[in-house]
Amino acid sequence: MIRIKRVYDEPSARDGMRILVDRVWPRGISKERARIVQWRKDLAPSNSLRKWFGHDPAKWAGFRERYRKELTESGEIDALRELAKRSRHDAITLIYSAAEEQHNQAVALKEFLDELA
Repeated sequence: MIRIKRVYDEPSARDGMRILVDRVWPRGISKERARIVQWRKDLAPSNSLRKWFGHDPAKWAGFRERYRKELTESGEIDALRELAKRSRHDAITLIYSAAEEQHNQAVALKEFLDELA
């Protein structure tokens, strides 16, 4: 099962494998407090896409489409398939730092991984 969670929320045992999917480390959070198992900068949106989107809900559909294209063309598709496969048996939590909880890369990445599973 794949969950999503803000890095500023308390980690829990239910989180399982905690994967940070931000390109930059979140401000004000120590590595000890974050309890990140993997930091997958390579799965974060490109800087240009992130800046274009700016967490503007009006751009959400366009962001999702462009981000999926980036993921598909990233050379990481086998790793993404493996992560999706692993999620069938293990808890995986995609960690993000954005204040916007419904329109961010972790939400879009979870949708993409759920489709691959």
